[in-house]
Amino acid sequence: VQLVESGGGLVQPGGSLRLSCVVSTSGFSFLAMGWYRQAPGRERELVAGKAIGSSTNYADSVKGRFTMSRDNAKRTVYLQMNNLKPEDTAVYYCNRLGSTWDWGQGTQVTVSS
Repeated sequence: VQLVESGGGLVQPGGSLRLSCVVSTSGFSFLAMGWYRQAPGRERELVAGKAIGSSTNYADSVKGRFTMSRDNAKRTVYLQMNNLKPEDTAVYYCNRLGSTWDWGQGTQVTVSS
């Protein structure tokens, strides 16, 4: 399975970014997917995840600011990030929930003035 994340960049505090992740696997519409991030010196953490038939769960730190969505026809998951804060700076990855595949290259998000 190949995971290709994109959409990161440098943004000022309060700004927005929309991340995309294309997942090259069949049966995508049946997969529970999540967005993860890893900041320097910290462990990778789950920030948003949605199991099939369930609502999306968000980490407390991003609740109300991040929105996860998906387009099954495009095999793509998205992460809309609003009101970004410096503490959101990290490399962002998508992957399956639970038993993850090999990680993609991620996309760097830097929030700084």
